[in-house]
Amino acid sequence: MNTRMRRAAVVVAAGAMAVSLAACGSAKEAGEKPKQSGTSAAAAGGAIKVGLLLPENQTARYEKFDKPLIEKKVAELTGGKGEVVYANAKQDATTQNSQVDTMITNKVNVLIVDAVDSKAIAGAVKKAKEAGIPVVSYDRLAEGPIDAYTSFDNEEVGKVQGKALLEALGDKAKNGDIVMMNGSVTDPNAALFKKGAHSVLDGKVNVGKEYDTKEWKPENANTNMAGAISALGKDKIIGVYSANDGMAGGIITALKAAGMDPLPPVTGQDAELAGVQRIVAGEQFMSVYKPYAPEAEAAAKMAVALAKGEKLDGLTTSTVDSPTTKGVPSLLVPVVSLTKNNIKDTVIKDGVYTADEICTEKYAAACAALGLK
Repeated sequence: MNTRMRRAAVVVAAGAMAVSLAACGSAKEAGEKPKQSGTSAAAAGGAIKVGLLLPENQTARYEKFDKPLIEKKVAELTGGKGEVVYANAKQDATTQNSQVDTMITNKVNVLIVDAVDSKAIAGAVKKAKEAGIPVVSYDRLAEGPIDAYTSFDNEEVGKVQGKALLEALGDKAKNGDIVMMNGSVTDPNAALFKKGAHSVLDGKVNVGKEYDTKEWKPENANTNMAGAISALGKDKIIGVYSANDGMAGGIITALKAAGMDPLPPVTGQDAELAGVQRIVAGEQFMSVYKPYAPEAEAAAKMAVALAKGEKLDGLTTSTVDSPTTKGVPSLLVPVVSLTKNNIKDTVIKDGVYTADEICTEKYAAACAALGLK
């Protein structure tokens, strides 16, 4: 996977996904005097210290894509003078709040925060702001006085997943039950995925069991799925809505353990390598490909601009409201439904994975059948 870290920046090709990042140059207006709140002469000169707080390492994307992409863009925007100070909370909200305190003590110029728990982080965000440190909310909309936000269109993610599941079920959509495996209740994105999926699925399928999966953990999804099979009966389950690929792996393990063959269609998200390989093998129906480069680059641009006291003009395209803060300048990146039919034109074309990485010996025959090489 280290080779993918080197290539991950190539995913910037996905910036062609109708995102107006191409026009996102420096937001500083001619003749504008930089604000000094949360900045210093060093920051204005490019020697910026960016605190980067990511939520967990269960999902492959954060340390293999987001972190190196943000580091690369900060270096590019600051002529190599910028420094990214990194910490991962490993799914612990209390740890993440302590990490914010440490970043304040270390006098970072700006924070990029992907919250473990959107509510629990609010006090720490307030502390940072009181210390003159602007905060960019990344991937998950944090509560508290954040300055900017970038993520994917998360409700659309759920809609894309729901539409794919309906496509897979066809005219048999009501011939049994589906199981819905949503994400963690502490992640506001999970609620948006769920809302989007329900907006597509409600009235068109029978939801036999539905779960909010603690901490997004595959093992918890596996336990939930085993419970659903026991409660509903394996012959009644015709499809599974899984909010991400990690959980899809746990779900599919449970389906196999129950002797379900063929497997019902299972959705996913994040286009993780294992998920893509399951799609190739016909075990998972789809994933949601989210081009990380546009999101990571947007966060880096916002952070550098805020650290320098510049405006965000041109770096955002909309505003969002959190429960505590209204009108947050935002950029939302579009997503793509990933199936066996477009692997070559998405994750391979954009350099996320090579065909060799996907098509290991175990998947060689299935790859050959799809023309992946």
